[in-house]
Amino acid sequence: MTSFLIIDDHPLFREALGNAVRLALPEARIFEAMSIEDALHILLAERGIDLALLDLSLPDATGFSGFLRLREAYPRLPVAIVSSEEDQHIVREALALGAAGYLPKSTSKRELAQSIEGVLSGSVSVPKDFVAAPRLRRADASKALEVKLRELTPQQLRVLDLLRHGLPNRQIAQELALAESTVKAHITEILRKLGLFSRNKAVIEIGKMELPDPKGRPHARVDRGKPQ
Repeated sequence: MTSFLIIDDHPLFREALGNAVRLALPEARIFEAMSIEDALHILLAERGIDLALLDLSLPDATGFSGFLRLREAYPRLPVAIVSSEEDQHIVREALALGAAGYLPKSTSKRELAQSIEGVLSGSVSVPKDFVAAPRLRRADASKALEVKLRELTPQQLRVLDLLRHGLPNRQIAQELALAESTVKAHITEILRKLGLFSRNKAVIEIGKMELPDPKGRPHARVDRGKPQ
């Protein structure tokens, strides 16, 4: 069962966000916190949280301080920011810091539900009007991506290799003997490091590139000649 932690000090919005979660996953378990301190207590007691939905404005946090506390204490926990602030610079900073997504509070319940489903699948959700950094020429972009690939850990490279061959999270977890939640966390971090916002984009951009060979790379049981 998928578990969520909603961190917001406004009861009405916690309820609205909970409704969006249930629209995406009716059987989801939902925990609620009104502060970062509350959230840390819940995370200590409940080890199976799949996604935290965090408001930036909390009684014990300003700016990204609360987000950074969560990342420091639980670096593998995907954290998506849900905020009324829609400034493009803030969205870019959130993504650069490793947010699993940035969901504006002005988003409809159905759109929030779709964004949550996307984040759970490993995509990075961004506002509709979000404008990424200016695109480089194709050759320069490829070179930049090659440099970014070297920043990935050996395990992230293994996950990316299976991801680009079309394997779903569950099968990647089986191939690498990992928990599915760990695979999701790896994909979120891979997309952040590569500056990409969806797994489909990663498959397109990385599909024909030669990946760095991680040390001790296990032989995956994937038939490379057949679509998965």
